[in-house]
Amino acid sequence: MNMELSETLQSVVDDLSENYSEHLIDVYQSTGDTFIRLQPDSIVEVCKYIKNEHHFIYLADILGADRFTSEERFEVIYNIVSLRDRERLFLKVWLEEEEPTVDSITDVWQSASWHERQVYDMFGVRFNNHPDMRRIYMPEDFDYYPLRKEFPLLGIPGSIELPSSTPDTE
Repeated sequence: MNMELSETLQSVVDDLSENYSEHLIDVYQSTGDTFIRLQPDSIVEVCKYIKNEHHFIYLADILGADRFTSEERFEVIYNIVSLRDRERLFLKVWLEEEEPTVDSITDVWQSASWHERQVYDMFGVRFNNHPDMRRIYMPEDFDYYPLRKEFPLLGIPGSIELPSSTPDTE
């Protein structure tokens, strides 16, 4: 790793390298932020560890991304912050296209519930052990995930009933 990290972030990376080396895939910096890519099955354990041992107590966001690749197509990105040290860290997992699933981190941060539901609703990534895994924007019976790359820009005609665009005349 040839990068300039703050003392706090270097401590986190060193600690994870020592205690979770088999779960770390990559550590890199981009646009001034630090990213740690993990094996998907370790996300809950690593989040608990970083929260408890390194005081990254604030989950700012969870994002989804469609990498549109033949392997490990979907990405889930966890944006966590140490308010004490004023540092931000991004944890990432890549998931396969067929049945993308990862464990929920709602036991670590309750606020993850809404973020995970949003990623599920827009990308189709399911979060195991989520307390309320249902759609948040789209109707429950909607068969598509609007932020996947193959979803048409104009939507799918007839997939959802739209209100009339002309006023009723009586």
